[in-house]
Amino acid sequence: MFAILLGVAVALFFAYLINEFRRPANYPPGPQWLPVVGNTPYIRKLARQYGGQHKVFELLGKSYNSDVIGLKLGREYVVVALNYPAVNEVHRNDVFAGRPDNFFIRLRTMGTRLGVTCTDGPFWAEHRSFVTRHLRQTGYGRQPMQLQIQNELNELVDVIRERHGQPIWPGSILSTGVINVLWTFVTGTRIPRDDNRLQRLLQLLQDRSKAFDMSGGVLSQLPWLRFFAPEWTGYDLLRRFNTELNEFFAPTIANHHRNFSEEKANDDLIYGYISEMRERKDDPESTFTDLQLTMIILDIFIAGGQTTSTTLDLAFMMMIIRPDIQARVREEIDQKLGVDELPQQTDRSQLPYTDAFLLEVQRFFHIVPVSGPRRTLADCTLGGYRVPKNTTVLIGLRTVHMDPEYWGDPEVFRPERFLDDSQKESAAKAHLHSDRLMFFGIGKRRCLGEVLARACLFTFFVGVMQKFELLKPTNGNREMEPSIVLRPGITLSPKPYEVVFRPRF
Repeated sequence: MFAILLGVAVALFFAYLINEFRRPANYPPGPQWLPVVGNTPYIRKLARQYGGQHKVFELLGKSYNSDVIGLKLGREYVVVALNYPAVNEVHRNDVFAGRPDNFFIRLRTMGTRLGVTCTDGPFWAEHRSFVTRHLRQTGYGRQPMQLQIQNELNELVDVIRERHGQPIWPGSILSTGVINVLWTFVTGTRIPRDDNRLQRLLQLLQDRSKAFDMSGGVLSQLPWLRFFAPEWTGYDLLRRFNTELNEFFAPTIANHHRNFSEEKANDDLIYGYISEMRERKDDPESTFTDLQLTMIILDIFIAGGQTTSTTLDLAFMMMIIRPDIQARVREEIDQKLGVDELPQQTDRSQLPYTDAFLLEVQRFFHIVPVSGPRRTLADCTLGGYRVPKNTTVLIGLRTVHMDPEYWGDPEVFRPERFLDDSQKESAAKAHLHSDRLMFFGIGKRRCLGEVLARACLFTFFVGVMQKFELLKPTNGNREMEPSIVLRPGITLSPKPYEVVFRPRF
């Protein structure tokens, strides 16, 4: 009897191993994986060696001579799209419109599968539509938003002036202004720049970005490791982040409930959401709840907390790396804007070189080198390969923005690529590249904050360049020298560097 049981156990074990090693039929090419852990150890080792997960994906694409690669990270099938046709297909085909449902995604949203960013299907469509519609009603994308951005610009200029020419890392002062524009539309109030809670949250947000990658890192792929190494896996970090965010949001939501009236329904997003909750209070199927509201605010905070301020940081860094470009930008601004004239988004057509420079910053640095993650809603094909239902799909944006066949010289920082022959118009040339510029995604899941991000980026950059000359510190700290090699993570970010902002008048 024992021999029979042992034989059955051995047979089952070998069947398990065969199943674990087996690749789905016509699955995209990629390295062989191991049971339980899949390709996770191999990918993490290469990421440390080559400077980021995105570099590993590109290396594998070349190794297997394929623009679509197939992996298994932990227990999840993961496919990565690495060229424009595949990336465009993932963005536009509804079969790729899902979001994964894994441990990391749920931990990101405080143990739920709520909010807008990490949801899909009718639930996602309903809440995205509500958020988009109500933000517009409160002035998002219109003149009230531009006025708020200009107010934050004025404060940023004051903060820089208070440095009295002392070196500063721009990244340390940019996030608050961007967050406050969004925060005003969400809550109706600003967050004071010296609020310690905000500074702590922004630091946690930076730590979170560096600790994970777009696939969720080891915490997503091997979640059981949190029991043995909660700090190393990032589990403790995310729990601290969630706790502090909830403590930050909860009083604001409670205060809106106490002070609610229908007359305030269009004052900000929270009042609008509470109004919708009250209208649906008798509907047992309603998905409008305080918890969902908290998750929507979380999504907005995470989305607005880093990418725009990081892009601004890189733009200022290029001003001291390329003083020739800085001189040309300043000359154009001086010719088109008065000394006391506050810039706004509508000035883009009047500042074509400056606009082209900002487009090139976004293309060249591609701070989101891999976007997603998406989830396939049915069995489908991508690049001629079969992708099973519920496969996680990652989108390689860096490969599109650095495609030599399309851009010619992608490794060269050259704003002129977005100017026409007369170098008078950037908008028309940028329009020709629109499908290849995927900073905010394309298709139905295009970034909700695109309008705000573009307006903040342009207004803040032009406003600072209008008032200051940017210089490298003399006798500066060599460790604070600017570098175009970015730090890996969910988003790429510059290493801290220092700038002297010298007032021009």
